[in-house]
Amino acid sequence: MSPTFRSLRNPNYRRYAAGGVVSNTGTWMQRVAQDWLVLQLTANSGTAIGITTGLQFLPFLLLSPLAGLVADRIPKRRLLQLTNIGMAVPAVVLGLLAVTGTAQIWHVYVLALVLGVASAFDAPARQSFVSELVDGDDLTNAVGLNSASFNAARLVGPALAGVLIAALGGGVVATGWVILANAVSYAAPVMTLRSLDARQLHTPEPMKREPGQIRAGVRYVLGRPDLMLILGIVFFAGTFGLNFQLTSALMATEVFDKGATEYGLLGTFLAVGSLTGSLVAARRTTVRMRLVLVAALAFGALEVVAGLMPTYVTFAVMTPLLGLSALTMITAANSFMQLHTDPLLRGRVMALYMMIFIGGTPLGAPLVGWIGEVAGARWTLLGGGAATVLGVLLSAALFLRAERARASVADGLPDQVVPTGAAA
Repeated sequence: MSPTFRSLRNPNYRRYAAGGVVSNTGTWMQRVAQDWLVLQLTANSGTAIGITTGLQFLPFLLLSPLAGLVADRIPKRRLLQLTNIGMAVPAVVLGLLAVTGTAQIWHVYVLALVLGVASAFDAPARQSFVSELVDGDDLTNAVGLNSASFNAARLVGPALAGVLIAALGGGVVATGWVILANAVSYAAPVMTLRSLDARQLHTPEPMKREPGQIRAGVRYVLGRPDLMLILGIVFFAGTFGLNFQLTSALMATEVFDKGATEYGLLGTFLAVGSLTGSLVAARRTTVRMRLVLVAALAFGALEVVAGLMPTYVTFAVMTPLLGLSALTMITAANSFMQLHTDPLLRGRVMALYMMIFIGGTPLGAPLVGWIGEVAGARWTLLGGGAATVLGVLLSAALFLRAERARASVADGLPDQVVPTGAAA
């Protein structure tokens, strides 16, 4: 078997990945349908899309530390089944509201928040569950293949959603049927998780209840400049740069005057680059901080260039490059965090990672949406890309400062008590 797909030799991982492809396709279909629904209900309001996106990701900011603790205390296989059911419920409700023509914008806001709560508990369990499915030597490969699965679904989901919405009339009711299709797709991961062979899972003993466990996870990360650098990079990229749902919708409708099909295709073009980045990541055996840093800077610069593109075609041509650079950064950051973290703290560390990475969206998405309405849709990309580059450079400067300070302290200590840092 090709080294790119070596984790698929594991029967448990094959089942898990298959369920993920189905669910991820539905997720991407709903993302397009939900944004189109908001545009239909609000007369193309970028601020409304930003608010919806912000509410959907707000629970990551508020609940991630608790979610990480839950992921370390409850068997992740069982927890993931519950979170998938929890994500299906708001999709059913929103889909029915849209199909019956009774959906209002406040319905979308509330249900986006409910979906976000379930997703916040799902994310750290899902991220850290990969290490229970495969051996340590295959972890980087499995993380890359997970991203490949997610982005293969991104190839199909947005385009399929756009075609279905257009075929069903392009209005509110059409979006409802697409959202209901996503609700059904959550059955796939629930069933595949039930089918896993528990004897082949690397399941650690559940963590016992003790006071201060969340604080212990935070202290662990604060004492690791390498992990803090990764968190800084993903914060700025996630908050200001990775708002593709919003920026693509505004560019398609406001700048290029396109409809649902063309908007959905932008997501597919973006996924071409993302899938390529994921498959390249799956071939790596090691991940260095330098890769995360360079990929993040490239992503920010490419986003600025994309904001300057004069036509829909040239903008679409840029989107695969955006996807390639973004997924290289994301998969490298994710792998680095897992490979350089104590297994007993992995759930809490990955929860902090998701809180920083996705939790910044409630801050950035409404701001980016407001900028799009005030200054024009192009500035959602120009400003987001510039903020990403500046933030990454700031994070790198703080890391170097922390490393110099650690080296200075170490130079003043006897050899036998020099503290050892994490491998970078």
